Order: sequence, then structure tokens, then C-alpha cells
Amino acid sequence: MKREPWPLLDLPIDAPPDGPSDDPPDEPPTPPRAGDTLRVRTVWISDLHLGTPGCQAEALLDFLRHVDCATLYLVGDIIDGWQLRRSWYWPQAHNDVVQKILRKARKGTRVVFVPGNHDEFARRYVSHNFGGVDVVEDCMHVTADGRRLWVTHGDLFDGVIQCARWLAIAGDVAYEWTLKFNRWFNRARARLGLPYWSLSRYLKLKVKRAVSYVGEFEAAVAREARRRGADGVVCGHIHHAELRDIDGMLYANDGDWVESLSALVEWPEGRLEIIDWSARLGQRHPSSTLSAEVAAR
Repeated sequence: MKREPWPLLDLPIDAPPDGPSDDPPDEPPTPPRAGDTLRVRTVWISDLHLGTPGCQAEALLDFLRHVDCATLYLVGDIIDGWQLRRSWYWPQAHNDVVQKILRKARKGTRVVFVPGNHDEFARRYVSHNFGGVDVVEDCMHVTADGRRLWVTHGDLFDGVIQCARWLAIAGDVAYEWTLKFNRWFNRARARLGLPYWSLSRYLKLKVKRAVSYVGEFEAAVAREARRRGADGVVCGHIHHAELRDIDGMLYANDGDWVESLSALVEWPEGRLEIIDWSARLGQRHPSSTLSAEVAAR
């Protein structure tokens, strides 16, 4: 098997074009019907955090199998280098996600990777191409209706990341423990027939609203987009999907694949929309194993 020269993380991220399918061998999926395929012009996903138990890789793989796009943007924190340095965690489902993305690149999808703070090791390889994936610091996307959107992960506008890295790492450890408790808590709720409830999202929103963190982050990113002459910005980082206007600037955050299971898409005419994949999973297969697993997490 061919291996691309990624330092720090020696992962099998490529396979021969005529090699086996990227679908997990122990659970071959049913190919999506024509009506199930989400055919869009552009997709933005971020904060997958592959390499952590919190990553909902099965749901992400389901999304990737059901989406067809000309351009796929990976907007940072795709691989969680922070977590992998502390403790190695790389199940088959995480490898399947990487293989699926590379398979899309081989089949003609333009794949652009904008590294974030958790996969900052990749910033040393800006302007390189690995397995058909272009690595860039940031970039400008032009929508079908002519709008210029600046694409960046967003961590450069997080004061905690920039000014107190040790505090960010401590917060990351606490966040992982919160996710572990949240999985246990929701398994108990599922046994009682209660719906999924995200403790970590609740705590983040309570704390961040108290210190105006989210609002300040969004305003700072929008100001920088304006300074760069863009019509808007697409980012990730704060795990809070949003699509709104900030003082005449379009602000779009594509969310994450730890809690919200969300993506930002551009339809052929240029319209942007946030896709909640957890809701679509429930609608398509209300009693499936995958839907139950997502609910339990």
C-alpha cells in the first residue's frame, strides 16, 4: 500500500486506484438511491477530530457516501494531533473516512485542506498536494452567484489559542472527559426512551454566552473577511454551526462532527445551507443501528 509522507502521523492515507473499496469490509453499506444523493456544488466540513473517541466517524462516512460535489473543503481539525500525541486512537472507521475523502479526490472532486490548530502540523506543508488533496493556509471561494468567501479554520481569532496555548490544551482534555460522560449519560437516556441531549454543547453555550466568546469570535472573523475584500467568511473551530449576516458580511460556520454532525453546502445556483446530518439520518433510517448509535453518543 502506498503511503504519503505525512510526518508525525504515519497513516495509510492512500490506496491504489484499482484497489479494494473504501467501504468497511465488515459492514458493506447499501448504495444510496438516486433520490438519496445530495448533489451540490460545494461542501465545507470541519472539526472531524479523527483520532478521538468523540469523532462520529460512522455518521460522517454515511454523509460522504451520500454527497456528490465538485469541491470539498476540509476546514481544519480534521485529524486531532493533540489527542493522538497523548494517546493513540485510530479505529477502522476513522481510516475509512480518510480513504473515502481520497477516493473522492481520485474520482475528480477538488479537495482542499485548510489546517486548524489540532492538525497544525500540516501547516508546514502548505502549497503541497497529498493524494490529490491541496493543503492551503486559507483560500478564497467564489460561489456560483459571484460572491467571494474567505475560507479559514478560525483559530487565529481565538485569543485562548493564540495567547495561552497551555490553557487551550487543558480545556481540550476537559472537553474529552465531558464527551465521555456525555456518551454514558445519553446511553442511559436512550434506555429510558429519551432523546439525545448534548451536555458539552449546553455547557459551552452557557459559558461562551456569559463571556460573549461566540459573538466576539464571529465579529472578529467577519471584520477580517471585510478587510480582505471578501463578501463573507466560512470557518469552523468553535463547533457552533451558524449562517447569518454580520454588519453586511456573510458569516458561515460549518459546525463539527463530534456533536452537531453538520456541514455547509452550496447549491448549484449559489445558495448556501447548513445541513444537519443527524436529522437526515433519523428521517432516512429511524430504527437503524447507525441512528441508534448517533443518538446514544
